[in-house]
Amino acid sequence: MIQRIQSVWLLVASIVTFLTLKLSFYSGTYLPDNQYHQLNGTENLPLMAATIGLGMLTLITIFLFKTRVIQLRLCIAGILLDILLIFLYFRALSNFSRGEYAITAAAHLVIILALILAARGINKDAKLIRDSNRLR
Repeated sequence: MIQRIQSVWLLVASIVTFLTLKLSFYSGTYLPDNQYHQLNGTENLPLMAATIGLGMLTLITIFLFKTRVIQLRLCIAGILLDILLIFLYFRALSNFSRGEYAITAAAHLVIILALILAARGINKDAKLIRDSNRLR
């Protein structure tokens, strides 16, 4: 299970996802109170729910190594969920008058890249199994 490369990529995606709960995506002046705030995964309920859901999805996907088709579908669902999460972050930026993106905003690109690499590894395993079954 853990010796497969896709399990490592899924674990990286899960760790980085849970780190985005505390790491800042955007820092700036918040409109309602004109105070300096940092936008992270715990800022509002939809962001927190999507972040925790993505983290749990990638963590559960690691243990579905016996069913590669479901594992691949969950990787694709994880990519789509992270794209939704990025959309929610950009929607939350409307509450800021000015500010700047944090370098840790690139963590979402790392998550998408790790999920793509995990899906590639799952495809390679599925192809290897199909080829070995064809030889029998």
